[in-house]
Amino acid sequence: MDDAAFTCISWNVHRCLGNDGRVDPARTVRVLENEVWRPGVDALILQEADEDCPPHGGLMEPSEIARATGLRHAHGAPAHRWADGSHGFLGTVLYLHPAITVTSLALVDLPGRCHRGAVVAELVRGGRRFRIVGTHLSLTQALRLAQLRTISQHIFRKARMPTILVGDLNEWRSWGGMALSARLLGQKFSGPAKATFPIRRPFLPLDRILTCPPARVADTEVLDGPGIRMASDHRPLFGQIDF
Repeated sequence: MDDAAFTCISWNVHRCLGNDGRVDPARTVRVLENEVWRPGVDALILQEADEDCPPHGGLMEPSEIARATGLRHAHGAPAHRWADGSHGFLGTVLYLHPAITVTSLALVDLPGRCHRGAVVAELVRGGRRFRIVGTHLSLTQALRLAQLRTISQHIFRKARMPTILVGDLNEWRSWGGMALSARLLGQKFSGPAKATFPIRRPFLPLDRILTCPPARVADTEVLDGPGIRMASDHRPLFGQIDF
Protein backbone atom coordinates (compact mmCIF):
# COMPACT_ATOMS: atom_id res chain seq x y z
CA MET A 1 0.00 0.00 0.00
CA ASP A 2 1.11 3.56 -0.74
CA ASP A 3 2.88 5.13 2.24
CA ALA A 4 0.64 8.18 1.78
CA ALA A 5 -2.46 6.08 2.57
CA PHE A 6 -3.46 4.51 5.86
CA THR A 7 -6.28 2.05 6.49
CA CYS A 8 -7.97 1.08 9.74
CA ILE A 9 -10.96 -0.76 11.14
CA SER A 10 -12.89 0.43 14.18
CA TRP A 11 -15.29 -1.94 15.94
CA ASN A 12 -17.22 -1.78 19.19
CA VAL A 13 -17.31 -5.48 20.07
CA HIS A 14 -19.79 -4.94 22.94
CA ARG A 15 -17.73 -6.93 25.46
CA CYS A 16 -18.16 -9.99 23.16
CA LEU A 17 -21.85 -10.11 24.16
CA GLY A 18 -23.67 -11.47 21.13
CA ASN A 19 -27.29 -10.97 20.18
CA ASP A 20 -28.01 -14.42 21.60
CA GLY A 21 -27.07 -13.15 25.08
CA ARG A 22 -23.80 -15.15 25.26
CA VAL A 23 -20.40 -13.66 26.02
CA ASP A 24 -18.22 -15.53 23.53
CA PRO A 25 -14.76 -14.04 22.88
CA ALA A 26 -13.77 -16.97 20.63
CA ARG A 27 -16.75 -16.27 18.37
CA THR A 28 -15.82 -12.58 18.16
CA VAL A 29 -12.29 -13.49 17.07
CA ARG A 30 -13.68 -15.86 14.41
CA VAL A 31 -15.96 -13.13 13.06
CA LEU A 32 -13.08 -10.68 13.07
CA GLU A 33 -10.96 -13.12 11.07
CA ASN A 34 -13.62 -14.32 8.63
CA GLU A 35 -15.90 -11.31 8.05
CA VAL A 36 -14.29 -8.13 9.35
CA TRP A 37 -10.63 -8.42 8.46
CA ARG A 38 -9.06 -7.22 5.20
CA PRO A 39 -5.47 -7.97 4.15
CA GLY A 40 -3.16 -4.97 4.32
CA VAL A 41 -5.08 -3.00 6.94
CA ASP A 42 -2.73 -0.92 9.08
CA ALA A 43 -4.62 -0.67 12.37
CA LEU A 44 -7.49 -2.19 14.33
CA ILE A 45 -9.12 -0.11 17.05
CA LEU A 46 -11.52 -2.00 19.30
CA GLN A 47 -13.92 -0.60 21.87
CA GLU A 48 -15.59 -2.50 24.74
CA ALA A 49 -12.90 -5.16 24.30
CA ASP A 50 -12.21 -5.39 28.05
CA GLU A 51 -14.70 -6.16 30.81
CA ASP A 52 -16.88 -3.23 31.82
CA CYS A 53 -16.17 -3.29 35.57
CA PRO A 54 -12.82 -3.01 37.40
CA PRO A 55 -10.29 -4.52 37.06
CA HIS A 56 -11.36 -4.40 33.38
CA GLY A 57 -9.98 -7.81 32.48
CA GLY A 58 -9.21 -8.53 28.82
CA LEU A 59 -11.63 -10.63 26.79
CA MET A 60 -10.04 -11.60 23.46
CA GLU A 61 -6.50 -12.90 23.65
CA PRO A 62 -4.08 -10.54 21.85
CA SER A 63 -2.17 -13.52 20.47
CA GLU A 64 -5.35 -14.78 18.77
CA ILE A 65 -6.05 -11.38 17.24
CA ALA A 66 -2.42 -11.18 16.09
CA ARG A 67 -2.80 -14.60 14.46
CA ALA A 68 -6.04 -13.59 12.75
CA THR A 69 -4.85 -10.20 11.48
CA GLY A 70 -1.05 -10.13 11.44
CA LEU A 71 -1.14 -7.01 13.60
CA ARG A 72 0.68 -6.57 16.90
CA HIS A 73 -0.84 -5.60 20.22
CA ALA A 74 0.21 -2.02 21.10
CA HIS A 75 -0.38 -2.36 24.86
CA GLY A 76 2.37 -4.80 25.84
CA ALA A 77 3.89 -2.54 28.48
CA PRO A 78 1.97 -2.49 31.80
CA ALA A 79 1.90 1.33 31.70
CA HIS A 80 -0.11 1.12 28.47
CA ARG A 81 -3.01 -0.83 30.01
CA TRP A 82 -5.56 -0.07 32.74
CA ALA A 83 -4.30 -2.98 34.86
CA ASP A 84 -2.19 -6.12 34.53
CA GLY A 85 -5.16 -8.20 33.37
CA SER A 86 -6.46 -5.60 30.90
CA HIS A 87 -5.69 -5.70 27.20
CA GLY A 88 -6.13 -1.94 26.74
CA PHE A 89 -7.56 1.11 28.48
CA LEU A 90 -11.18 0.95 29.58
CA GLY A 91 -12.05 -1.30 26.67
CA THR A 92 -10.18 0.58 23.93
CA VAL A 93 -7.47 -1.66 22.47
CA LEU A 94 -5.12 -0.78 19.61
CA TYR A 95 -3.46 -3.22 17.19
CA LEU A 96 -0.90 -2.03 14.61
CA HIS A 97 0.92 -3.26 11.53
CA PRO A 98 4.48 -4.41 12.39
CA ALA A 99 5.90 -1.72 10.06
CA ILE A 100 4.48 1.01 12.31
CA THR A 101 6.64 2.29 15.17
CA VAL A 102 5.03 3.61 18.35
CA THR A 103 6.95 6.64 19.62
CA SER A 104 4.48 7.53 22.38
CA LEU A 105 1.35 5.97 23.85
CA ALA A 106 -0.70 7.84 26.46
CA LEU A 107 -3.82 6.84 28.38
CA VAL A 108 -6.14 9.80 28.92
CA ASP A 109 -8.85 9.65 31.58
CA LEU A 110 -12.06 11.37 30.48
CA PRO A 111 -14.65 13.02 32.76
CA GLY A 112 -18.01 11.42 33.44
CA ARG A 113 -20.00 9.27 35.83
CA CYS A 114 -18.98 6.14 33.90
CA HIS A 115 -15.23 5.78 33.59
CA ARG A 116 -14.23 6.54 30.00
CA GLY A 117 -10.84 7.00 28.40
CA ALA A 118 -8.82 7.56 25.26
CA VAL A 119 -5.68 5.89 23.90
CA VAL A 120 -3.44 8.46 22.19
CA ALA A 121 -0.66 6.88 20.11
CA GLU A 122 2.00 8.81 18.20
CA LEU A 123 3.28 6.69 15.33
CA VAL A 124 5.81 6.58 12.51
CA ARG A 125 5.45 4.66 9.25
CA GLY A 126 7.84 5.11 6.35
CA GLY A 127 9.24 8.25 7.93
CA ARG A 128 5.77 9.82 8.22
CA ARG A 129 4.61 10.86 11.71
CA PHE A 130 0.95 10.78 12.66
CA ARG A 131 -1.33 10.22 15.63
CA ILE A 132 -4.27 7.91 16.38
CA VAL A 133 -6.77 8.71 19.12
CA GLY A 134 -8.97 5.70 19.92
CA THR A 135 -11.87 6.28 22.28
CA HIS A 136 -15.42 5.40 23.38
CA LEU A 137 -17.39 8.47 24.45
CA SER A 138 -20.43 9.04 26.65
CA LEU A 139 -24.05 8.69 25.58
CA THR A 140 -24.69 12.15 27.07
CA GLN A 141 -23.98 15.16 24.87
CA ALA A 142 -22.74 17.39 27.69
CA LEU A 143 -20.22 14.74 28.74
CA ARG A 144 -19.10 14.21 25.12
CA LEU A 145 -18.31 17.92 24.98
CA ALA A 146 -16.19 17.67 28.13
CA GLN A 147 -14.52 14.44 26.99
CA LEU A 148 -13.56 15.73 23.55
CA ARG A 149 -12.33 18.98 25.08
CA THR A 150 -10.10 16.92 27.39
CA ILE A 151 -8.72 15.02 24.40
CA SER A 152 -8.12 18.23 22.44
CA GLN A 153 -6.27 19.83 25.37
CA HIS A 154 -4.04 16.76 25.64
CA ILE A 155 -3.24 16.93 21.91
CA PHE A 156 -2.67 20.69 22.06
CA ARG A 157 0.34 20.11 24.33
CA LYS A 158 1.87 17.69 21.84
CA ALA A 159 3.73 18.15 18.56
CA ARG A 160 1.60 19.08 15.56
CA MET A 161 0.97 16.12 13.24
CA PRO A 162 -1.91 14.56 11.28
CA THR A 163 -4.36 13.11 13.78
CA ILE A 164 -6.96 10.39 13.28
CA LEU A 165 -9.87 10.29 15.76
CA VAL A 166 -11.44 6.81 15.78
CA GLY A 167 -14.03 4.95 17.78
CA ASP A 168 -17.55 4.84 19.13
CA LEU A 169 -18.12 8.57 19.58
CA ASN A 170 -21.83 8.08 20.35
CA GLU A 171 -22.59 11.17 18.23
CA TRP A 172 -25.79 10.46 16.34
CA ARG A 173 -25.97 13.71 14.37
CA SER A 174 -24.29 13.48 10.97
CA TRP A 175 -22.88 17.01 11.27
CA GLY A 176 -21.32 16.22 14.66
CA GLY A 177 -22.80 19.06 16.67
CA MET A 178 -20.77 21.22 19.01
CA ALA A 179 -18.76 18.21 20.25
CA LEU A 180 -16.93 17.84 16.92
CA SER A 181 -16.66 21.54 16.11
CA ALA A 182 -13.34 23.30 15.47
CA ARG A 183 -14.29 25.78 18.19
CA LEU A 184 -14.26 23.02 20.83
CA LEU A 185 -11.46 20.85 19.44
CA GLY A 186 -9.12 23.63 18.32
CA GLN A 187 -8.96 22.18 14.79
CA LYS A 188 -11.47 20.82 12.33
CA PHE A 189 -12.00 17.06 12.33
CA SER A 190 -14.07 15.70 9.47
CA GLY A 191 -15.06 12.45 7.80
CA PRO A 192 -18.12 10.60 6.48
CA ALA A 193 -20.97 9.85 8.87
CA LYS A 194 -22.27 6.40 7.96
CA ALA A 195 -24.80 4.51 10.07
CA THR A 196 -23.34 1.68 12.17
CA PHE A 197 -26.00 1.24 14.90
CA PRO A 198 -28.14 -0.69 15.68
CA ILE A 199 -26.68 -3.78 14.14
CA ARG A 200 -29.62 -5.17 12.15
CA ARG A 201 -30.89 -1.94 10.60
CA PRO A 202 -28.39 0.87 11.29
CA PHE A 203 -29.55 4.47 11.15
CA LEU A 204 -27.23 6.18 13.67
CA PRO A 205 -23.59 7.09 12.75
CA LEU A 206 -22.23 6.41 16.24
CA ASP A 207 -18.87 5.03 15.05
CA ARG A 208 -16.57 7.46 13.25
CA ILE A 209 -13.19 7.77 11.59
CA LEU A 210 -12.26 11.47 11.46
CA THR A 211 -9.12 13.42 10.61
CA CYS A 212 -7.77 16.95 10.71
CA PRO A 213 -5.79 18.56 7.84
CA PRO A 214 -3.53 17.76 6.11
CA ALA A 215 -4.93 14.23 6.48
CA ARG A 216 -8.23 13.42 4.78
CA VAL A 217 -10.64 10.50 5.09
CA ALA A 218 -10.81 9.28 1.50
CA ASP A 219 -13.53 6.71 2.16
CA THR A 220 -15.29 4.68 4.82
CA GLU A 221 -17.33 1.49 4.56
CA VAL A 222 -19.70 -0.07 7.05
CA LEU A 223 -19.03 -3.81 7.16
CA ASP A 224 -21.73 -6.45 7.38
CA GLY A 225 -22.16 -10.22 7.52
CA PRO A 226 -24.14 -12.89 9.38
CA GLY A 227 -21.44 -13.30 12.02
CA ILE A 228 -21.10 -9.54 12.49
CA ARG A 229 -24.85 -9.30 13.09
CA MET A 230 -24.60 -11.97 15.78
CA ALA A 231 -21.37 -10.90 17.52
CA SER A 232 -22.07 -7.26 18.50
CA ASP A 233 -24.64 -4.47 18.53
CA HIS A 234 -22.42 -2.24 16.30
CA ARG A 235 -21.22 -2.83 12.76
CA PRO A 236 -17.48 -2.37 12.15
CA LEU A 237 -16.25 0.64 10.19
CA PHE A 238 -13.41 0.48 7.65
CA GLY A 239 -11.65 3.67 6.60
CA GLN A 240 -8.88 4.87 4.30
CA ILE A 241 -6.99 8.04 5.18
CA ASP A 242 -4.82 9.99 2.76
CA PHE A 243 -1.98 12.10 4.16
